[in-house]
Amino acid sequence: MVREEIMKFLPHREPMLLVDQMAVDENNVAHAHYTVTGEEFFLKGHFPGYPVVPGVILCEIMGQCCSLLVKEHLVGRTPFYAGLDKVRFKRQVRPGDTIEVKGHITKQKSMVFFVQAEARVDGELCAQGLLSFALVQRSAD
Repeated sequence: MVREEIMKFLPHREPMLLVDQMAVDENNVAHAHYTVTGEEFFLKGHFPGYPVVPGVILCEIMGQCCSLLVKEHLVGRTPFYAGLDKVRFKRQVRPGDTIEVKGHITKQKSMVFFVQAEARVDGELCAQGLLSFALVQRSAD
């Protein structure tokens, strides 16, 4: 799936759509990536002269990639974080890096999903954690 296809499921739009490509394998494991261009809004002040992707943004990238594991449930719903557990940051992510995300669902309770996710750059672990997100019905405007 590429960005145009991803936008059919995820409600995120620029500048917060943080998935370039993704696929789900036969074991229901998400594989996705996002390349940091250096033009992202969150790099403007984090940090001038030495831009580093904030940890919270790495969590957002992992969450967006993994929410696509339940794309059939996303129609008419918005994924909201319900929790972040055991999150660890191991390596800085900088402009030019391609973040590779891998994740799988460990548990589901109704429309709340629990996911084990990790993000790597050049095969090196940069972030990992247990994510949970709830799919909330969108109201008609």
